[in-house]
Amino acid sequence: MTHLPTSSTPPTGQGLPTLPAVPAQPAQAPPTQPAQAPHGPKEPQPRRTAFAEGLDQLRAAATTEPGRLRIIGALLALLVVAFGAVTAWQMTDRAAAADDVLTSSQPLSSDAADIYRSLADANTAASSGFLAGGQESAASRDRYEKDIRTAAEKLVNAAANSDPDSPSAATIAELNRLLPEYKGLVERARTYNRQGFPVGGAYLRYANEKMQQQMLPAAEDLYTKENQRLRADYADATPYPWGAIALGVLALAALAWAQHRNYQRTNRVLNHGLVAATATATVVLLWLVVGHSVARAGLNDSYDHGVRSLIVLHDARIASLKARGNENLTLVARGAETKKVGEETYDAYDYDFRTDMSALGKHLAAAEKLADDASGENPVTAAMGNMTEWKKRHTAARAQDENGNYQQALNRVIGTGKTTGECFDSVDENLRTALAHEETEFKRAADDGRDALTGLSAGAAVLAVLGAAGAVLGIGRRLSEYR
Repeated sequence: MTHLPTSSTPPTGQGLPTLPAVPAQPAQAPPTQPAQAPHGPKEPQPRRTAFAEGLDQLRAAATTEPGRLRIIGALLALLVVAFGAVTAWQMTDRAAAADDVLTSSQPLSSDAADIYRSLADANTAASSGFLAGGQESAASRDRYEKDIRTAAEKLVNAAANSDPDSPSAATIAELNRLLPEYKGLVERARTYNRQGFPVGGAYLRYANEKMQQQMLPAAEDLYTKENQRLRADYADATPYPWGAIALGVLALAALAWAQHRNYQRTNRVLNHGLVAATATATVVLLWLVVGHSVARAGLNDSYDHGVRSLIVLHDARIASLKARGNENLTLVARGAETKKVGEETYDAYDYDFRTDMSALGKHLAAAEKLADDASGENPVTAAMGNMTEWKKRHTAARAQDENGNYQQALNRVIGTGKTTGECFDSVDENLRTALAHEETEFKRAADDGRDALTGLSAGAAVLAVLGAAGAVLGIGRRLSEYR
């Protein structure tokens, strides 16, 4: 048996080949651990907004047909409800403006004209009574008192219906302050006149000056402001509700698209809920367009054949009253007041009389053109005839006065025969008849216009809710097929 050597060292030249020596590596320090961040609260991640989260959910829902149907149903309901809401809002505003035209602004405009007329007529009655001297008739006195009461009552009514901080309220307060002052001056003039003192004429001229320079301009300013308010109410009541109409067309287009889409996917021609929604939206849109068109036509008719005629007739009546007052004051002043125009000098009151008569003629011609039937035209034509005769009689009276025949001139103005006062009364009475007719025409047309809007706001709101419910139910019917 052969024995192996016990030495661990292999014999030289035998065994495994020797490997080259590996140079010794310098000792390296163990790798250092990265610095630990100090422990502390972590920074909060920015939170997403509810809108962003809702948008993500909407995107996720839009990837499925049920989700798309829910979105379509919500949009349809929103459009129909928005259409009804805007219709109700716009029609409520227009109905309120139409009601203001009929019950507030136009009556106040007429009241303002009556205030002016009453003040001017009171001034005329005062001057007529003064010319009569101590023989002032009871009728002349009663007319003056009635005019003063009417002016005071109309001022109270106008104050009650005007806004406290409005320009009209300030004008009304000014007239309420001036009215007692004017009455006091007239009473002093009457007292001195009955006693035969010439100073009575000075007081009457001062009263007339207060009336002509302060009270009548204030009353005319009130009349102008109320007419502006009336026109503003018309401007609010008559414009077409384009916002509501546009939303109605958009809602109907969306409903038609939804039904077409439903037909393409199911081959079903009708969806009862969507058909009901379309029907209600169509009814609201037609009601809106037709109802507002009828109301607009009625209101425009009330303005063209009512308000315009009333304004012209009121202006004519005011011109006739001013002319009559200046005619009387021509005799009261007896040439004490003059006016220079260019190189010519005129009696101031007679010059104003001629100016007022010229304005009266223009207003009557305009009123005759605006009259649309015999009942409105005939009184105006009669008033024009009275005005022509008035001018003739006035010319004759002035000729007597200029020739020194004061009493004869006075008889032609306030006497009992064929006087200018008779012509003035005829003009005033015919204008009163024409005003009453045009007032009736205005009320009829404006009432028709206002009635055409009755129930439209509430009806649109109710039908819109029903239409939205129909759209939701119609889409819900399709959703039930996926359960």
